[in-house]
Amino acid sequence: MRNVVLINYGRYALRSLTIGVTVITSCARTDAKSAVGSSTAATGDAGFTIPAAQRARIHVIPVVLSVFRPVVSTTGTVAFNGDHSTQVLAPVSGPVSRILVPLGAQVNQGAALATVSSPDFAAAVSAFRKAENSYRQLTRVATLDEQLFKTDAIAHRDVEQAQTDAAAAAADRDASLQQLHALGVDAATIAAIQGGKSVGPVEAVIRAPISGTVVEKLINPGQLLQAGTTPTFTVANVSSMWVTANVFESDLAAVRKGAGAKITTDAGKFPIPGIVDNVADLVDPNTKATAVRIVAPNPSGILKRDMFVRVEIQADAQQSGFLVPTSAVLRNEENLPFVFVALLSGGFNRRQITLGPRVGDGYQVLSGLSTGDRVVTDGALFLQFAESQ
Repeated sequence: MRNVVLINYGRYALRSLTIGVTVITSCARTDAKSAVGSSTAATGDAGFTIPAAQRARIHVIPVVLSVFRPVVSTTGTVAFNGDHSTQVLAPVSGPVSRILVPLGAQVNQGAALATVSSPDFAAAVSAFRKAENSYRQLTRVATLDEQLFKTDAIAHRDVEQAQTDAAAAAADRDASLQQLHALGVDAATIAAIQGGKSVGPVEAVIRAPISGTVVEKLINPGQLLQAGTTPTFTVANVSSMWVTANVFESDLAAVRKGAGAKITTDAGKFPIPGIVDNVADLVDPNTKATAVRIVAPNPSGILKRDMFVRVEIQADAQQSGFLVPTSAVLRNEENLPFVFVALLSGGFNRRQITLGPRVGDGYQVLSGLSTGDRVVTDGALFLQFAESQ
């Protein structure tokens, strides 16, 4: 009997002990949750912290209102300066007989580039010879008739007719002479024809219309040319080039004619200065960008036609706002920009911002910061890593 009582008492004591332990454990968990909640709230107000040794390597700058000129960063392509380059068309029809200059040659205006064996040219030379002889003959007749009229040997109407014929011959000669000039005949050959001298077989000459560099040779000996249609050479003065930049609608208001620009290419070590020469009145229907033409000097020949370049156009009007270095700006998982702000408590907080245009080595911040905020510059990437731990 006594053993039964002891067994029942033991079961009761064990049940009581189990209930007590359960209650104590439950209370401990409740207290722990309260403590964690209090700690998290305190951390949210003070930001997250890092050890003092690591904090000494973090560099912060105060946010202040700055006056600046926005910079529009974009891309562009290089072309020859259209005011100092031209494509040379064949002045006559016929086969090319000789190429007189190599590709890349420096030529002056009027320099001979190639010769063409052309029946049109031979006909023009023949027409000039006939016109020159006719002019001389009719001029002598008009002079002789004037002398005869003074002695009453002929009527006045005969003198007038002779003068009219001489004037018509002079007009025909001038027209033939202009034709020879248009075909590229040099002054020495024309003088020989006027002097009645034999000049032998004369070939048409393709001449440079401007001074510059022969940047394209589009013909070869024996090739048949069509007058006024076949392109033969391209001559360009490459000391200055055109850069066409693509500017989108959001940046277009900051771009004006006469604004300064910088052109950067991997072919050169230093940026090339330029001036905005024209802002197009049309928008490309495919890219929705406006073409902005920049004139850039090219004394060292770094810029080449069709080269892809990076362009920075400086706005002509000053603005005011907050600027932060590029090293301070990070991106989250959604590619949204943010910075780390240093708190007075010694911690750091992530602050989402809205970026404006690029300004030098930094960005304009449109929203998210205010005067007096301290933004982390050097060490921002380390803080992003520390925050995720």
